[in-house]
Amino acid sequence: MSRVTAAGRPAAPVVVAGEPAPPSPVTEHRVPHSHTAVTKELAHRTTETDVFPTRWTRISDTRFRFTAHWPAAHPFFGPVDDRHQDPMVVGETLRQASMVLAHAEFGAPADTHFVMWDLTVRLDPSALLLTDAAEPVEVDVVCSEIRRRGRGLAGMRTTMEFRRAGRFVARGTGSTGCTSPGAYRRLRGDRLNALDTPVPLLPGTAPRIVGRARPEDVVLAPADRPGVWRLRVDTGHPVLFPRPNDHVPGMVLFEAARQAATAASGLHPFLPTTMTAGFARYAELHSPCDVETEILAGRPGETTVRVSGRQDGESVFTATLTTARPAPVRSPS
Repeated sequence: MSRVTAAGRPAAPVVVAGEPAPPSPVTEHRVPHSHTAVTKELAHRTTETDVFPTRWTRISDTRFRFTAHWPAAHPFFGPVDDRHQDPMVVGETLRQASMVLAHAEFGAPADTHFVMWDLTVRLDPSALLLTDAAEPVEVDVVCSEIRRRGRGLAGMRTTMEFRRAGRFVARGTGSTGCTSPGAYRRLRGDRLNALDTPVPLLPGTAPRIVGRARPEDVVLAPADRPGVWRLRVDTGHPVLFPRPNDHVPGMVLFEAARQAATAASGLHPFLPTTMTAGFARYAELHSPCDVETEILAGRPGETTVRVSGRQDGESVFTATLTTARPAPVRSPS
């Protein structure tokens, strides 16, 4: 995500130029077409190994079926322990598939800027086993809340169900807005200059605390209060910043929420059953962004962490992550 972005909702409503058109009527009469291959350009990735959906079929004007592959090993979306794949791969697959459809099925031009409004994923961690990594993932997609601007796309919601070998893995939904290059330049103004200025790289929190194996994948830095971290922005990270960007991509904020929840809960691995996030504005590159956590009261056997990001006194994003607490191990009598 660089020129074309998935980031937080900007404060001003001008992210979509003009008044949104009423939803277009949809029909269900199209004959399914043959499998179409996903390219790294459609998925907004620079390397094939970072593309998880591999092909798709149109079922109707608003329904599609993808095949995806979640590799057992990946430089960033790698295993979280010796048994489980990274749950964040579900959200990344949803994001990529949404942009593929926006371009290839709904007419969004290649230079469209994408804005992520919200993202929710509910999953079964026991279905994210490394032993099943060779199995393809089938993804059923429903597109709704489709808004048109002329012949182009102003925004839509995608809802997806993920299954592997017939077993339910996850269900996710996200809402995305589309902005033309001209409208994006007017919206961002002088902040586009951030593309040409380096971001100071803060020393990261110890990887084990936030559930990562490599220091370069840590997106949190220590702060001066318990339960609070500073967002660590590495614009040279090949997966988080595959191209230059003028703000922090939304999936970086989602990863920051997961890492903060891991650190706050002390659970390793932190295997969420539910992850939700809402984005209020862009996270700027050169202004400190605090990531705060709060452990919420929840149902017995669960741990829920609310994570919020604040920058320049304003909310950037909020997220809530819930995981089942592991059962205590009883010592033999």
